[in-house]
Amino acid sequence: MGPLRIHRMNAGYRLLIAVLIASAVLLAGAGPGAARPAPESFADLVEKLTPAVVNIATSFRPEHESEDSPFGELPPGTPPDEFYEFFNRRGGAPSQPITSLGSGFIVDPNGLVVTNNHVIADADEITVVLNDNSRLEATIVGRDPKTDLALLKVENGKSLPFVEFGDSDGARVGDWVIAIGNPFGLGNTVTAGILSARGRDINAGPYDDFLQTDAPINRGNSGGPMFDMNGKVIGVNTLIYSPSGGSVGIGFATPSAIVGPVIEQLRQFGQTRRGWLGVRIQSVSPEIAESLNLAAATGALVAAVIEDSPAAAGGLEQGDVILRFDGQEVPNRRALPRIVAETQVGSTVPVIVWREGEHVPLEVTIGRLEEYELTSATAARAGAPLEMEFSSLGLTLAHITAELREKYALAEDAQGVVVTEVSEDIDEDGALRPGDLIIGFGSDRIGDLSDFRLLLDMQRQSDSKSIVLFRQRGEESDFVTIEIKRS
Repeated sequence: MGPLRIHRMNAGYRLLIAVLIASAVLLAGAGPGAARPAPESFADLVEKLTPAVVNIATSFRPEHESEDSPFGELPPGTPPDEFYEFFNRRGGAPSQPITSLGSGFIVDPNGLVVTNNHVIADADEITVVLNDNSRLEATIVGRDPKTDLALLKVENGKSLPFVEFGDSDGARVGDWVIAIGNPFGLGNTVTAGILSARGRDINAGPYDDFLQTDAPINRGNSGGPMFDMNGKVIGVNTLIYSPSGGSVGIGFATPSAIVGPVIEQLRQFGQTRRGWLGVRIQSVSPEIAESLNLAAATGALVAAVIEDSPAAAGGLEQGDVILRFDGQEVPNRRALPRIVAETQVGSTVPVIVWREGEHVPLEVTIGRLEEYELTSATAARAGAPLEMEFSSLGLTLAHITAELREKYALAEDAQGVVVTEVSEDIDEDGALRPGDLIIGFGSDRIGDLSDFRLLLDMQRQSDSKSIVLFRQRGEESDFVTIEIKRS
């Protein structure tokens, strides 16, 4: 009887039921978790975007060494050859100019081009190749090694096609993305995939917050844009993870939330103007949270306050846990450097810290990071000891001086501290030897001996048995583990 009755329903009633069912389906799919269907084609979007994507060719002579490691700072235990930033490896006869290829995109009709810093680092000439194959000489407006970004300027006497930055913070894992770039020098190539993950920290720099994608990208894609389905740039393709050297579906892009402010500062000032607080911080573990009567393992623990810094003037103390900064929650240690860096220099902001079991409100006037780095480096070389012995490590380290640069054939732009003496057990192991540069301590960069000493003191307090250092020896950079000798 049931099937017979349904079959005999009049047409109007059947139509009403169909409309109700269709409406229910649409309403169910309209929620925030609804998946978008795969686009039928990317062709219309690609046709609109491609004219603003450029290829970048740089030439340089091999006696000029890049100021940045071609691999950045990699996670401890990761073989460096599994990470490839997207420029062709330098090779060829020593006296011949070498060409390196990368990608970029135009963000202003007057010819401003965004790319990665490593694409143009130490270039003698930079050529931007437009989509119509016209070639324009480029000049550097500004660059920022900390985020591996650079801004170039080209002139051709007419308005150029350009693209705009989108909202990377609003992008969701699973959203479709498009990558356009110049892999292996082939010219503009389009690939598509999804946003695989957000907030990746791979220790490539102090402000790591990478977007991860499975869109195929390879060497030569560096500096190219990652687009959302609205045609907005939500990331700059920067590096890939690859044991084989080719794309394995794990690529990383610097999100537009980081890129946009940096590029705007480079456009206005030719350099970055990051906020500076003046603290050394560490993560809040569940054990530390419990010992401080903190409800959750959140915030950033102040391990040290730098003398005469904004933090010192604002009343921050060692042992404070920074929970809120300028109205923003600080969920973990990683979040604070980026929040501070994006705060306007000279502004006075509220800070909430956890101290002795209660919330304490403070106010801090933000300094400028670049000025601190310059003055601290100058002071270190002028008044501070030029060499220090670290007996617990079996090492003697020194600031980079003209004498040591000549003695160990160090590059003019060498950074970090130099190893001058090692104990016999370390020397036998070969982990470190005189002339090596130490440019990183775990995930922290080393600017001078005071940086190294402070980080070592923090590590000792944690009862760690060893430390991980990022060593540079000639053209090679890798991680080494050194045992801490306890007395």
